[in-house]
Amino acid sequence: MTRRTTRTRVAVSAGRAAGLASRLTGRGQGATISGRVMNLISPKLLAELAADQRVVLVSATNGKTTTTRLLTAALEAAGRPGEGPAVVSNSTGANLTSGIAPTLARSRGPGIAVLEVDERVLARVVDPLAPELLVLGNLSRDQLDRFGEVHAVGDKWRAVAEAHPDLAIVANASDPHVVWAATPAKVTWVALGLRWRQDAATCPSCGSLLDWSVDRFDCRACGFAQPDAQHRLTKDALVVEGRTVPLDLALPGEWNRYNAALAIVAATTHFGIEPDVAARAMAEVRSVAGRFMRIPLGDGREATVILAKNPAGWTEALRHVAAHVDAGVVVAVNAHVADGKDPSWLWDVPYEALAGHPTAAAGERRLDVAVRLRYAGVEHAIELDPIVAARALDSDDVSIIASYTQFSALYRKHR
Repeated sequence: MTRRTTRTRVAVSAGRAAGLASRLTGRGQGATISGRVMNLISPKLLAELAADQRVVLVSATNGKTTTTRLLTAALEAAGRPGEGPAVVSNSTGANLTSGIAPTLARSRGPGIAVLEVDERVLARVVDPLAPELLVLGNLSRDQLDRFGEVHAVGDKWRAVAEAHPDLAIVANASDPHVVWAATPAKVTWVALGLRWRQDAATCPSCGSLLDWSVDRFDCRACGFAQPDAQHRLTKDALVVEGRTVPLDLALPGEWNRYNAALAIVAATTHFGIEPDVAARAMAEVRSVAGRFMRIPLGDGREATVILAKNPAGWTEALRHVAAHVDAGVVVAVNAHVADGKDPSWLWDVPYEALAGHPTAAAGERRLDVAVRLRYAGVEHAIELDPIVAARALDSDDVSIIASYTQFSALYRKHR
């Protein structure tokens, strides 16, 4: 193991002590406070902890936690017990520097670190972590009251690629913002399709309106266009290196096929893992940090919990549940800092898809949800507690689609 300075060793010990104190006093799980203490004591901690790791950074507005978990599963499955490098990952979703530090501190010698990174933090951690691979998913609106427009994040990503032109990147060829950001580096493109296009109306290169066809984008003003992709996701499978790989995922939803496609291409092209091996490992993943967990309603039924954090994510979640006839849906929304304090994004989500489904509005902003559902022509109940709301729905197939703090509360209670 790479020698750590005394300051970093003290930082790790102090951070672990702070995390333990947090857990023992019931203040939290300790991960965030642990990382904050570590980074405060040793400003160069991330670089030292990452020095003996092959670092992969996964970032996106939607799907980075799941992509991280799926890639980790593939890397773990490709090795044999007691052989090959160990894999450490923060695939529970702690994606700021405060979550990355404790993850790296768990390493016990040379290995692979697969790290989810918040899209706004990515540019700050590339230099200290010195990754050998980035995996970039999508960029869409997310908490505009805190983080600004999508173009700003894309420009920061592009600055990383320009500063590191030899950096390997696996990237979504169907997202204009990601294409603009990744192009200066060494990119392996994956065509995923982009169903949510509301945040990709204008060219990130010149600002003109983009032309969209069924499966690609082009800018007539400057020539910026969707690149040819070496790998592509089809309706039934992933075509990677000329081979067709079925995606038989336990995780539901079209969006998880996007996540799996990126993870398989990263595992195959960068780490040399057979695509079938990677796909089989990912098929065993049934829940990711509480996403898609099943919780009892107390009346013999269970509800599936789905996390949705922004218009793109909500739209995919609604499409998934609305495809099930008679499915019951609880829309549970808060507006804390972690959710975004401005709930006006509700008007950008097609809740009309829930017409005819047993539906309830829940959470602290249930009345905002109720107004939106009324304008969408969706009959609904109103109840603060999402579990109580779910019990009231006349359906054997119930999903709770929850904003971040609503989801986190359910996860803490039922994991």
